[in-house]
Amino acid sequence: MKTGAKILIEALQREGVDTIFGYPGGSVLPIYDELYDSSIRHILVRHEQAAAHAADGYARASGRVGVCLATSGPGACNLVTGIATAYMDSVPIVALTGQVPTGMLGNDAFQESDITGITMPITKHNYLVKDASDVGRVVREAFYIARTGRPGPVLIDLPKDISTDQVYAETPIPDSISLRGYQPTYRGHVRQIDKALDMIAQAERPLIYAGGGVIHSNGSQELVEFAERTAIPVTTTLMGLGCIPGDHPLNLGMLGMHGTQYANYAVTECDLLIGVGVRFDDRVTGKIDTFAPNATIVHIDIDPAEISKNKRVDIPIVGDVKTVLQTMLERMQKAGRTENWLNRIATWKQNHPLRYRDDDCLRPQYIIQQLSDLLRGDGIIVSEVGQNQMWTALYYCFKKPRTWITSGGLGTMGYGFPAAMGVHYARPDEPVFDIAGDGSFQMNIQELGTVAHNRIPVKVVVLNNMYLGMVRQWQELFYNRRYAYTELPPVDFVKIADAYGVDGIRVDAKDGVREALEAALEADGPFVLDFRIEREENVFPMVPAGAAINEMIGVHQP
Repeated sequence: MKTGAKILIEALQREGVDTIFGYPGGSVLPIYDELYDSSIRHILVRHEQAAAHAADGYARASGRVGVCLATSGPGACNLVTGIATAYMDSVPIVALTGQVPTGMLGNDAFQESDITGITMPITKHNYLVKDASDVGRVVREAFYIARTGRPGPVLIDLPKDISTDQVYAETPIPDSISLRGYQPTYRGHVRQIDKALDMIAQAERPLIYAGGGVIHSNGSQELVEFAERTAIPVTTTLMGLGCIPGDHPLNLGMLGMHGTQYANYAVTECDLLIGVGVRFDDRVTGKIDTFAPNATIVHIDIDPAEISKNKRVDIPIVGDVKTVLQTMLERMQKAGRTENWLNRIATWKQNHPLRYRDDDCLRPQYIIQQLSDLLRGDGIIVSEVGQNQMWTALYYCFKKPRTWITSGGLGTMGYGFPAAMGVHYARPDEPVFDIAGDGSFQMNIQELGTVAHNRIPVKVVVLNNMYLGMVRQWQELFYNRRYAYTELPPVDFVKIADAYGVDGIRVDAKDGVREALEAALEADGPFVLDFRIEREENVFPMVPAGAAINEMIGVHQP
Protein backbone atom coordinates (compact mmCIF):
# COMPACT_ATOMS: atom_id res chain seq x y z
CA MET A 1 0.00 0.00 0.00
CA LYS A 2 1.30 3.43 -0.98
CA THR A 3 -0.17 6.86 -0.57
CA GLY A 4 -0.52 9.16 -3.54
CA ALA A 5 2.12 11.41 -1.99
CA LYS A 6 4.62 8.54 -1.78
CA ILE A 7 3.90 7.54 -5.38
CA LEU A 8 4.46 11.18 -6.38
CA ILE A 9 7.88 11.41 -4.72
CA GLU A 10 8.97 8.06 -6.17
CA ALA A 11 7.80 9.17 -9.61
CA LEU A 12 9.78 12.40 -9.33
CA GLN A 13 12.89 10.47 -8.32
CA ARG A 14 12.37 8.17 -11.31
CA GLU A 15 12.42 11.26 -13.53
CA GLY A 16 15.78 12.24 -12.07
CA VAL A 17 14.54 15.22 -10.07
CA ASP A 18 17.20 16.36 -7.61
CA THR A 19 15.84 19.78 -6.60
CA ILE A 20 12.39 21.21 -5.92
CA PHE A 21 11.68 24.87 -5.20
CA GLY A 22 8.60 25.28 -3.04
CA TYR A 23 6.56 26.71 -0.20
CA PRO A 24 4.45 24.47 2.07
CA GLY A 25 0.80 24.79 3.05
CA GLY A 26 -2.12 22.75 4.34
CA SER A 27 -3.11 20.88 1.18
CA VAL A 28 0.46 19.78 0.40
CA LEU A 29 1.41 18.64 3.92
CA PRO A 30 1.24 14.92 2.91
CA ILE A 31 3.63 15.63 0.03
CA TYR A 32 6.03 17.53 2.29
CA ASP A 33 5.94 14.71 4.82
CA GLU A 34 7.12 12.27 2.14
CA LEU A 35 9.61 14.78 0.77
CA TYR A 36 11.17 15.07 4.24
CA ASP A 37 12.70 11.59 4.01
CA SER A 38 13.50 11.60 0.29
CA SER A 39 16.77 12.21 -1.53
CA ILE A 40 15.31 15.27 -3.29
CA ARG A 41 16.69 18.64 -2.18
CA HIS A 42 13.96 21.15 -1.30
CA ILE A 43 14.71 24.87 -1.42
CA LEU A 44 12.31 26.91 0.69
CA VAL A 45 11.69 30.17 -1.16
CA ARG A 46 10.08 33.22 0.43
CA HIS A 47 7.32 33.61 -2.17
CA GLU A 48 5.76 31.07 -4.53
CA GLN A 49 6.45 33.23 -7.58
CA ALA A 50 10.14 32.81 -6.79
CA ALA A 51 9.69 29.02 -6.78
CA ALA A 52 8.39 29.09 -10.35
CA HIS A 53 11.16 31.44 -11.51
CA ALA A 54 13.82 29.33 -9.79
CA ALA A 55 12.50 26.18 -11.49
CA ASP A 56 12.59 28.11 -14.77
CA GLY A 57 16.20 29.22 -14.24
CA TYR A 58 17.17 25.66 -13.33
CA ALA A 59 15.62 24.38 -16.55
CA ARG A 60 17.20 26.99 -18.83
CA ALA A 61 20.67 26.52 -17.39
CA SER A 62 20.58 22.71 -17.34
CA GLY A 63 18.33 21.76 -20.25
CA ARG A 64 16.38 19.54 -17.82
CA VAL A 65 12.88 19.93 -16.40
CA GLY A 66 12.61 22.29 -13.43
CA VAL A 67 10.12 21.55 -10.63
CA CYS A 68 8.22 23.85 -8.27
CA LEU A 69 5.65 23.07 -5.56
CA ALA A 70 2.97 25.22 -3.95
CA THR A 71 -0.13 24.78 -1.85
CA SER A 72 -3.69 25.33 -3.03
CA GLY A 73 -5.49 28.64 -3.54
CA PRO A 74 -3.18 31.64 -3.15
CA GLY A 75 -0.08 29.45 -3.26
CA ALA A 76 -1.03 28.03 -6.64
CA CYS A 77 -2.13 31.44 -7.92
CA ASN A 78 1.23 32.93 -6.95
CA LEU A 79 2.87 30.55 -9.42
CA VAL A 80 0.93 31.97 -12.35
CA THR A 81 3.38 34.71 -13.39
CA GLY A 82 6.27 32.24 -13.30
CA ILE A 83 4.33 29.66 -15.31
CA ALA A 84 3.38 32.29 -17.90
CA THR A 85 7.03 33.38 -18.11
CA ALA A 86 8.10 29.80 -18.82
CA TYR A 87 5.31 29.35 -21.37
CA MET A 88 6.26 32.43 -23.38
CA ASP A 89 9.92 31.37 -23.53
CA SER A 90 9.28 27.63 -24.10
CA VAL A 91 10.87 26.48 -20.82
CA PRO A 92 10.21 22.96 -19.51
CA ILE A 93 8.94 23.09 -15.93
CA VAL A 94 6.49 20.95 -13.97
CA ALA A 95 4.44 22.85 -11.40
CA LEU A 96 2.94 20.75 -8.60
CA THR A 97 0.03 22.31 -6.74
CA GLY A 98 -2.06 21.20 -3.81
CA GLN A 99 -5.85 21.28 -4.03
CA VAL A 100 -8.78 20.93 -1.68
CA PRO A 101 -10.15 17.37 -1.32
CA THR A 102 -12.06 16.10 -4.37
CA GLY A 103 -15.37 16.13 -2.46
CA MET A 104 -15.01 19.90 -1.94
CA LEU A 105 -14.09 20.85 -5.49
CA GLY A 106 -16.32 23.61 -6.81
CA ASN A 107 -17.71 24.50 -3.37
CA ASP A 108 -15.51 27.55 -2.73
CA ALA A 109 -13.74 25.69 0.04
CA PHE A 110 -11.01 27.39 2.08
CA GLN A 111 -8.00 28.07 -0.15
CA GLU A 112 -9.62 26.63 -3.26
CA SER A 113 -8.80 27.98 -6.71
CA ASP A 114 -9.45 26.43 -10.11
CA ILE A 115 -5.76 26.43 -10.95
CA THR A 116 -6.14 24.09 -13.95
CA GLY A 117 -8.70 26.49 -15.40
CA ILE A 118 -6.60 29.54 -14.54
CA THR A 119 -3.45 28.13 -16.15
CA MET A 120 -5.00 26.49 -19.19
CA PRO A 121 -3.90 29.31 -21.54
CA ILE A 122 -0.34 29.41 -20.13
CA THR A 123 0.54 25.72 -19.87
CA LYS A 124 1.41 23.23 -22.55
CA HIS A 125 -0.90 20.82 -20.70
CA ASN A 126 -2.28 20.42 -17.18
CA TYR A 127 -3.82 17.72 -15.01
CA LEU A 128 -6.31 17.55 -12.15
CA VAL A 129 -5.64 14.13 -10.59
CA LYS A 130 -8.76 12.37 -9.25
CA ASP A 131 -7.38 8.88 -8.55
CA ALA A 132 -4.23 8.14 -6.55
CA SER A 133 -3.41 5.20 -8.84
CA ASP A 134 -3.01 7.71 -11.72
CA VAL A 135 -0.27 9.76 -10.02
CA GLY A 136 2.70 7.82 -11.39
CA ARG A 137 1.40 7.84 -14.96
CA VAL A 138 0.52 11.53 -14.81
CA VAL A 139 4.00 12.48 -13.60
CA ARG A 140 5.58 10.42 -16.38
CA GLU A 141 3.39 12.07 -19.01
CA ALA A 142 3.90 15.55 -17.59
CA PHE A 143 7.69 15.35 -17.78
CA TYR A 144 7.50 13.88 -21.28
CA ILE A 145 5.22 16.68 -22.51
CA ALA A 146 7.29 19.40 -20.81
CA ARG A 147 10.61 18.42 -22.38
CA THR A 148 9.66 17.12 -25.85
CA GLY A 149 8.71 19.00 -29.00
CA ARG A 150 8.54 22.68 -28.24
CA PRO A 151 9.24 22.65 -24.48
CA GLY A 152 6.86 24.26 -22.02
CA PRO A 153 5.32 24.20 -18.55
CA VAL A 154 2.94 21.47 -17.34
CA LEU A 155 0.88 21.72 -14.14
CA ILE A 156 -0.28 18.83 -11.95
CA ASP A 157 -3.04 19.69 -9.45
CA LEU A 158 -3.24 17.21 -6.55
CA PRO A 159 -6.27 17.25 -4.21
CA LYS A 160 -5.31 16.54 -0.63
CA ASP A 161 -7.22 13.25 -0.47
CA ILE A 162 -5.35 12.01 -3.56
CA SER A 163 -2.11 12.56 -1.63
CA THR A 164 -3.37 10.65 1.41
CA ASP A 165 -5.34 7.88 -0.32
CA GLN A 166 -3.64 4.49 -0.29
CA VAL A 167 -3.66 2.17 -3.30
CA TYR A 168 -2.36 -1.39 -3.67
CA ALA A 169 -0.24 -0.76 -6.73
CA GLU A 170 0.29 2.04 -9.18
CA THR A 171 -0.39 1.49 -12.85
CA PRO A 172 2.78 0.23 -14.59
CA ILE A 173 4.60 3.12 -16.24
CA PRO A 174 5.98 2.38 -19.73
CA ASP A 175 9.53 3.45 -20.55
CA SER A 176 8.32 5.24 -23.66
CA ILE A 177 5.25 7.49 -23.77
CA SER A 178 2.93 7.70 -26.77
CA LEU A 179 0.08 10.19 -26.53
CA ARG A 180 -2.63 10.34 -29.13
CA GLY A 181 -2.67 13.75 -30.78
CA TYR A 182 0.82 14.63 -29.56
CA GLN A 183 3.52 13.48 -31.97
CA PRO A 184 6.16 16.21 -32.42
CA THR A 185 7.98 16.30 -35.75
CA TYR A 186 11.74 16.17 -35.34
CA ARG A 187 13.06 15.44 -38.83
CA GLY A 188 12.52 18.15 -41.43
CA HIS A 189 11.05 17.33 -44.84
CA VAL A 190 13.96 16.54 -47.17
CA ARG A 191 12.41 18.26 -50.18
CA GLN A 192 11.96 21.47 -48.20
CA ILE A 193 15.53 21.23 -46.95
CA ASP A 194 16.81 20.82 -50.52
CA LYS A 195 14.77 23.85 -51.62
CA ALA A 196 16.36 25.89 -48.84
CA LEU A 197 19.85 24.72 -49.81
CA ASP A 198 19.18 25.72 -53.43
CA MET A 199 18.15 29.18 -52.31
CA ILE A 200 21.30 29.47 -50.19
CA ALA A 201 23.46 28.59 -53.20
CA GLN A 202 21.79 31.35 -55.24
CA ALA A 203 21.63 34.07 -52.58
CA GLU A 204 23.93 37.09 -52.70
CA ARG A 205 22.89 38.67 -49.39
CA PRO A 206 21.80 35.81 -47.09
CA LEU A 207 21.31 36.23 -43.35
CA ILE A 208 20.68 33.75 -40.52
CA TYR A 209 18.19 34.93 -37.89
CA ALA A 210 18.64 32.63 -34.87
CA GLY A 211 16.59 32.42 -31.69
CA GLY A 212 15.92 30.52 -28.51
CA GLY A 213 14.96 27.37 -30.40
CA VAL A 214 18.63 26.86 -31.27
CA ILE A 215 19.51 26.73 -27.58
CA HIS A 216 16.51 24.61 -26.57
CA SER A 217 17.48 22.00 -29.16
CA ASN A 218 21.18 22.08 -28.18
CA GLY A 219 21.90 23.01 -31.79
CA SER A 220 24.46 25.78 -31.27
CA GLN A 221 27.39 23.75 -32.59
CA GLU A 222 25.47 22.88 -35.75
CA LEU A 223 24.41 26.51 -36.24
CA VAL A 224 27.99 27.78 -36.03
CA GLU A 225 29.22 25.07 -38.41
CA PHE A 226 26.40 25.87 -40.84
CA ALA A 227 27.19 29.61 -40.74
CA GLU A 228 30.91 28.99 -41.26
CA ARG A 229 30.46 26.56 -44.15
CA THR A 230 28.06 28.88 -45.95
CA ALA A 231 29.83 32.12 -44.90
CA ILE A 232 26.47 33.57 -43.87
CA PRO A 233 26.35 36.20 -41.10
CA VAL A 234 24.17 35.55 -38.04
CA THR A 235 21.95 37.86 -36.03
CA THR A 236 20.22 36.59 -32.90
CA THR A 237 17.16 37.40 -30.89
CA LEU A 238 17.34 38.26 -27.19
CA MET A 239 16.68 34.59 -26.40
CA GLY A 240 19.27 33.40 -28.92
CA LEU A 241 22.26 35.21 -27.43
CA GLY A 242 25.06 32.71 -26.85
CA CYS A 243 24.08 30.33 -29.65
CA ILE A 244 27.06 31.75 -31.57
CA PRO A 245 30.03 33.29 -29.71
CA GLY A 246 29.65 37.03 -29.29
CA ASP A 247 33.13 37.63 -30.71
CA HIS A 248 32.67 35.36 -33.74
CA PRO A 249 33.37 37.34 -36.95
CA LEU A 250 30.03 36.26 -38.46
CA ASN A 251 28.01 37.40 -35.41
CA LEU A 252 26.06 40.64 -35.84
CA GLY A 253 24.66 40.63 -32.31
CA MET A 254 21.02 41.17 -31.43
CA LEU A 255 18.46 42.59 -33.85
CA GLY A 256 15.16 44.35 -33.29
CA MET A 257 13.90 47.22 -31.14
CA HIS A 258 17.22 47.60 -29.31
CA GLY A 259 19.36 45.68 -31.79
CA THR A 260 22.66 46.76 -33.28
CA GLN A 261 22.52 49.09 -36.26
CA TYR A 262 24.36 46.67 -38.51
CA ALA A 263 22.05 43.76 -37.62
CA ASN A 264 18.96 45.81 -38.41
CA TYR A 265 20.46 47.13 -41.64
CA ALA A 266 21.40 43.58 -42.67
CA VAL A 267 17.84 42.31 -42.13
CA THR A 268 16.45 45.17 -44.17
CA GLU A 269 18.88 44.62 -47.06
CA CYS A 270 19.13 40.80 -47.17
CA ASP A 271 17.75 38.79 -50.09
CA LEU A 272 17.44 35.52 -48.14
CA LEU A 273 16.48 35.31 -44.46
CA ILE A 274 16.90 31.95 -42.72
CA GLY A 275 14.91 31.94 -39.48
CA VAL A 276 16.17 29.23 -37.13
CA GLY A 277 14.18 28.55 -33.96
CA VAL A 278 12.49 31.95 -33.98
CA ARG A 279 8.90 33.22 -33.92
CA PHE A 280 9.13 36.62 -35.68
CA ASP A 281 8.23 38.42 -32.47
CA ASP A 282 7.04 42.04 -32.64
CA ARG A 283 10.07 43.26 -30.64
CA VAL A 284 12.22 41.86 -33.46
CA THR A 285 10.24 42.76 -36.56
CA GLY A 286 9.00 46.25 -35.78
CA LYS A 287 6.57 47.24 -38.53
CA ILE A 288 5.95 43.77 -39.92
CA ASP A 289 5.56 44.61 -43.62
CA THR A 290 8.94 46.35 -43.65
CA PHE A 291 10.78 43.45 -42.01
CA ALA A 292 13.13 41.78 -44.54
CA PRO A 293 11.03 43.33 -47.33
CA ASN A 294 13.17 42.04 -50.20
CA ALA A 295 13.97 38.59 -48.82
CA THR A 296 12.88 35.07 -49.54
CA ILE A 297 12.20 33.58 -46.10
CA VAL A 298 13.14 30.11 -44.87
CA HIS A 299 11.76 29.21 -41.44
CA ILE A 300 12.98 26.24 -39.38
CA ASP A 301 10.94 25.56 -36.24
CA ILE A 302 9.61 22.57 -34.34
CA ASP A 303 6.23 24.22 -33.77
CA PRO A 304 4.14 24.30 -36.97
CA ALA A 305 1.87 26.91 -35.38
CA GLU A 306 4.71 29.45 -35.61
CA ILE A 307 5.15 29.05 -39.38
CA SER A 308 3.72 32.11 -41.18
CA LYS A 309 1.97 33.20 -37.95
CA ASN A 310 3.36 36.72 -38.10
CA LYS A 311 5.33 36.86 -41.36
CA ARG A 312 4.62 34.93 -44.55
CA VAL A 313 7.25 32.23 -45.11
CA ASP A 314 8.37 30.92 -48.52
CA ILE A 315 10.07 27.70 -47.43
CA PRO A 316 8.76 26.23 -44.14
CA ILE A 317 10.73 23.42 -42.49
CA VAL A 318 9.02 21.89 -39.47
CA GLY A 319 11.44 20.01 -37.24
CA ASP A 320 13.94 20.10 -34.42
CA VAL A 321 16.59 22.74 -35.11
CA LYS A 322 19.56 20.52 -34.28
CA THR A 323 18.24 17.63 -36.39
CA VAL A 324 17.34 19.85 -39.37
CA LEU A 325 20.72 21.62 -39.34
CA GLN A 326 22.50 18.26 -39.22
CA THR A 327 20.55 17.16 -42.29
CA MET A 328 21.32 20.43 -44.09
CA LEU A 329 25.03 20.02 -43.37
CA GLU A 330 24.94 16.46 -44.70
CA ARG A 331 23.10 17.40 -47.89
CA MET A 332 24.87 20.68 -48.63
CA GLN A 333 26.75 20.61 -51.92
CA LYS A 334 27.62 24.25 -52.51
CA ALA A 335 27.12 27.61 -50.89
CA GLY A 336 26.63 31.03 -52.38
CA ARG A 337 29.22 33.74 -52.83
CA THR A 338 28.90 36.20 -49.97
CA GLU A 339 32.19 38.13 -50.11
CA ASN A 340 30.64 41.42 -51.24
CA TRP A 341 27.86 41.07 -48.67
CA LEU A 342 30.30 40.40 -45.83
CA ASN A 343 32.39 43.39 -46.89
CA ARG A 344 29.31 45.60 -46.81
CA ILE A 345 28.42 44.39 -43.33
CA ALA A 346 32.01 44.93 -42.18
CA THR A 347 31.69 48.55 -43.29
CA TRP A 348 28.47 48.93 -41.32
CA LYS A 349 30.17 47.43 -38.27
CA GLN A 350 33.07 49.83 -38.59
CA ASN A 351 30.92 52.91 -39.15
CA HIS A 352 28.14 52.14 -36.68
CA PRO A 353 29.51 50.39 -33.58
CA LEU A 354 27.68 50.41 -30.28
CA ARG A 355 28.41 53.75 -28.61
CA TYR A 356 27.89 55.42 -25.28
CA ARG A 357 29.40 58.49 -23.66
CA ASP A 358 32.77 57.44 -22.25
CA ASP A 359 33.49 59.92 -19.50
CA ASP A 360 34.05 59.95 -15.74
CA CYS A 361 30.39 59.30 -14.94
CA LEU A 362 29.21 55.89 -13.72
CA ARG A 363 27.48 54.51 -16.79
CA PRO A 364 25.82 51.08 -16.90
CA GLN A 365 27.37 50.08 -20.23
CA TYR A 366 30.81 50.41 -18.69
CA ILE A 367 29.81 48.20 -15.75
CA ILE A 368 28.55 45.47 -18.11
CA GLN A 369 31.72 45.65 -20.20
CA GLN A 370 33.88 45.35 -17.08
CA LEU A 371 31.93 42.30 -15.92
CA SER A 372 32.25 40.72 -19.36
CA ASP A 373 35.98 41.33 -19.35
CA LEU A 374 36.29 39.93 -15.81
CA LEU A 375 34.45 36.65 -16.53
CA ARG A 376 35.79 36.18 -20.11
CA GLY A 377 32.94 33.99 -21.22
CA ASP A 378 32.78 31.90 -18.04
CA GLY A 379 29.91 31.97 -15.61
CA ILE A 380 26.21 32.57 -16.20
CA ILE A 381 24.48 35.93 -16.50
CA VAL A 382 20.85 36.28 -15.44
CA SER A 383 18.95 39.52 -15.84
CA GLU A 384 15.84 41.26 -14.70
CA VAL A 385 13.73 43.16 -17.25
CA GLY A 386 14.05 46.70 -18.55
CA GLN A 387 17.07 48.85 -19.29
CA ASN A 388 19.36 46.51 -17.31
CA GLN A 389 18.34 43.64 -19.61
CA MET A 390 19.00 45.56 -22.83
CA TRP A 391 22.35 46.99 -21.71
CA THR A 392 23.46 43.47 -20.82
CA ALA A 393 22.26 42.03 -24.13
CA LEU A 394 24.15 44.69 -26.05
CA TYR A 395 27.40 45.02 -24.10
CA TYR A 396 28.09 41.57 -22.61
CA CYS A 397 29.98 39.12 -24.83
CA PHE A 398 28.19 35.76 -24.48
CA LYS A 399 30.37 32.95 -25.81
CA LYS A 400 28.39 29.80 -24.99
CA PRO A 401 24.74 28.70 -24.97
CA ARG A 402 22.81 28.54 -21.69
CA THR A 403 24.95 31.30 -20.18
CA TRP A 404 22.28 34.00 -20.67
CA ILE A 405 19.06 33.57 -18.69
CA THR A 406 16.33 36.20 -19.02
CA SER A 407 12.58 36.67 -19.43
CA GLY A 408 11.99 37.49 -23.08
CA GLY A 409 8.42 36.94 -24.20
CA LEU A 410 6.57 37.97 -21.05
CA GLY A 411 9.16 40.50 -19.87
CA THR A 412 8.74 39.70 -16.18
CA MET A 413 10.22 42.14 -13.69
CA GLY A 414 11.42 40.29 -10.59
CA TYR A 415 12.40 37.24 -12.64
CA GLY A 416 16.17 37.44 -12.45
CA PHE A 417 17.02 37.08 -8.76
CA PRO A 418 14.99 33.90 -8.08
CA ALA A 419 15.92 32.49 -11.50
CA ALA A 420 19.57 32.95 -10.57
CA MET A 421 18.99 30.74 -7.51
CA GLY A 422 17.74 27.99 -9.79
CA VAL A 423 20.68 28.49 -12.12
CA HIS A 424 23.07 27.88 -9.23
CA TYR A 425 21.52 24.51 -8.41
CA ALA A 426 21.65 23.52 -12.08
CA ARG A 427 25.29 24.60 -12.53
CA PRO A 428 26.80 24.82 -9.03
CA ASP A 429 30.39 25.17 -10.25
CA GLU A 430 29.70 28.31 -12.31
CA PRO A 431 29.67 31.88 -10.98
CA VAL A 432 26.18 33.37 -11.34
CA PHE A 433 25.50 37.10 -11.66
CA ASP A 434 22.04 38.69 -11.70
CA ILE A 435 21.97 42.05 -13.49
CA ALA A 436 19.10 44.00 -11.95
CA GLY A 437 17.42 47.35 -11.95
CA ASP A 438 16.37 48.79 -8.62
CA GLY A 439 12.71 48.41 -9.63
CA SER A 440 12.98 44.76 -10.67
CA PHE A 441 15.15 43.78 -7.71
CA GLN A 442 12.56 45.04 -5.24
CA MET A 443 9.86 42.82 -6.76
CA ASN A 444 11.42 39.67 -5.30
CA ILE A 445 13.93 41.16 -2.89
CA GLN A 446 12.65 38.85 -0.13
CA GLU A 447 14.67 36.05 -1.74
CA LEU A 448 17.67 37.53 0.03
CA GLY A 449 16.37 35.34 2.83
CA THR A 450 16.62 32.25 0.62
CA VAL A 451 20.16 32.94 -0.60
CA ALA A 452 21.32 33.84 2.92
CA HIS A 453 19.83 30.73 4.52
CA ASN A 454 21.20 28.38 1.87
CA ARG A 455 24.42 30.32 1.20
CA ILE A 456 23.58 30.46 -2.51
CA PRO A 457 26.50 32.39 -4.04
CA VAL A 458 24.44 34.55 -6.41
CA LYS A 459 25.94 37.98 -7.06
CA VAL A 460 23.40 40.77 -7.66
CA VAL A 461 24.53 43.78 -9.71
CA VAL A 462 21.94 46.52 -9.17
CA LEU A 463 22.06 49.24 -11.82
CA ASN A 464 20.37 51.75 -9.56
CA ASN A 465 19.00 54.87 -11.24
CA MET A 466 16.08 55.35 -8.82
CA TYR A 467 13.63 55.12 -11.71
CA LEU A 468 11.57 52.52 -13.49
CA GLY A 469 14.16 53.13 -16.14
CA MET A 470 12.70 51.77 -19.36
CA VAL A 471 9.30 53.34 -18.74
CA ARG A 472 11.01 56.63 -17.83
CA GLN A 473 12.97 56.45 -21.11
CA TRP A 474 9.71 56.24 -23.08
CA GLN A 475 8.29 59.12 -21.06
CA GLU A 476 11.37 61.19 -21.88
CA LEU A 477 11.28 60.45 -25.60
CA PHE A 478 7.55 60.32 -26.33
CA TYR A 479 5.71 62.00 -23.42
CA ASN A 480 7.60 65.31 -23.08
CA ARG A 481 9.58 64.13 -20.04
CA ARG A 482 6.42 63.87 -17.95
CA TYR A 483 7.74 61.29 -15.48
CA ALA A 484 4.38 60.08 -14.23
CA TYR A 485 4.96 57.75 -11.28
CA THR A 486 8.25 56.26 -12.50
CA GLU A 487 10.59 57.78 -9.92
CA LEU A 488 11.54 55.46 -7.08
CA PRO A 489 12.77 56.77 -3.71
CA PRO A 490 16.40 55.90 -2.94
CA VAL A 491 16.93 52.56 -1.23
CA ASP A 492 20.08 51.46 0.59
CA PHE A 493 20.36 47.92 -0.80
CA VAL A 494 23.56 47.28 1.12
CA LYS A 495 21.75 47.84 4.43
CA ILE A 496 18.86 45.61 3.35
CA ALA A 497 21.30 42.88 2.34
CA ASP A 498 23.10 43.22 5.65
CA ALA A 499 19.81 42.77 7.52
CA TYR A 500 19.49 39.37 5.84
CA GLY A 501 23.13 38.51 6.54
CA VAL A 502 24.33 39.15 2.98
CA ASP A 503 27.43 41.20 2.20
CA GLY A 504 27.30 44.15 -0.16
CA ILE A 505 29.07 47.24 -1.48
CA ARG A 506 27.74 50.57 -2.75
CA VAL A 507 29.63 52.07 -5.71
CA ASP A 508 29.21 55.73 -6.72
CA ALA A 509 32.21 56.25 -9.01
CA LYS A 510 33.57 54.70 -12.18
CA ASP A 511 36.96 53.92 -10.69
CA GLY A 512 35.40 51.61 -8.10
CA VAL A 513 33.65 49.30 -10.58
CA ARG A 514 36.31 46.68 -11.25
CA GLU A 515 37.34 46.32 -7.63
CA ALA A 516 33.72 45.87 -6.53
CA LEU A 517 33.04 43.22 -9.20
CA GLU A 518 36.17 41.32 -8.18
CA ALA A 519 35.15 41.46 -4.51
CA ALA A 520 31.74 40.00 -5.37
CA LEU A 521 33.27 37.25 -7.49
CA GLU A 522 35.70 36.25 -4.76
CA ALA A 523 33.05 36.19 -2.01
CA ASP A 524 32.03 32.68 -0.93
CA GLY A 525 28.34 33.43 -0.54
CA PRO A 526 25.74 35.83 -1.97
CA PHE A 527 26.73 39.44 -2.61
CA VAL A 528 24.88 42.65 -3.52
CA LEU A 529 26.49 45.46 -5.53
CA ASP A 530 24.57 48.75 -5.50
CA PHE A 531 25.83 50.81 -8.47
CA ARG A 532 24.45 54.37 -8.42
CA ILE A 533 24.46 54.95 -12.18
CA GLU A 534 23.63 58.05 -14.24
CA ARG A 535 19.93 58.43 -13.63
CA GLU A 536 18.78 59.40 -17.11
CA GLU A 537 21.01 57.13 -19.16
CA ASN A 538 19.06 55.61 -22.07
CA VAL A 539 19.24 52.39 -24.06
CA PHE A 540 20.21 53.04 -27.68
CA PRO A 541 19.81 52.07 -30.49
CA MET A 542 16.04 52.14 -30.27
CA VAL A 543 13.26 51.57 -32.79
CA PRO A 544 10.14 53.58 -31.89
CA ALA A 545 6.79 51.81 -31.85
CA GLY A 546 5.34 51.39 -35.33
CA ALA A 547 8.62 52.10 -37.13
CA ALA A 548 10.70 49.85 -39.38
CA ILE A 549 13.72 48.31 -37.68
CA ASN A 550 16.16 50.33 -39.79
CA GLU A 551 14.53 53.55 -38.50
CA MET A 552 16.48 53.79 -35.26
CA ILE A 553 16.88 56.74 -32.93
CA GLY A 554 19.80 57.59 -30.72
CA VAL A 555 22.28 56.50 -33.40
CA HIS A 556 24.37 57.92 -36.21
CA GLN A 557 22.37 57.29 -39.37
CA PRO A 558 24.13 56.02 -42.52
